[in-house]
Amino acid sequence: MTTIIKDEELTRIPGSVKPDSKKRVVLPSFLVGEDITYHIYSNSVGQIVLDPQVTVSASEAWLFKNPDAIASVRRGLAEAAQGKVSKVDISTL
Repeated sequence: MTTIIKDEELTRIPGSVKPDSKKRVVLPSFLVGEDITYHIYSNSVGQIVLDPQVTVSASEAWLFKNPDAIASVRRGLAEAAQGKVSKVDISTL
């Protein structure tokens, strides 16, 4: 199975939650992002892990399937983070 726990440093969220009459648990708003879904995992002692997931649209999925394209995007982001940016006049493109 794929490694689910990507960071062993867990933080206990203050307070506790209890399932309601429909067996739902409400998560604190600061933990939940927009358009996030969760894969749910449990172990033999009853611990539950929610692994956040996002969906990539079919029109954008090609980027993640193309190693050269995603490498180029990552290079560009790294260069931008280093301040290697310049203004471009879009009308000249």
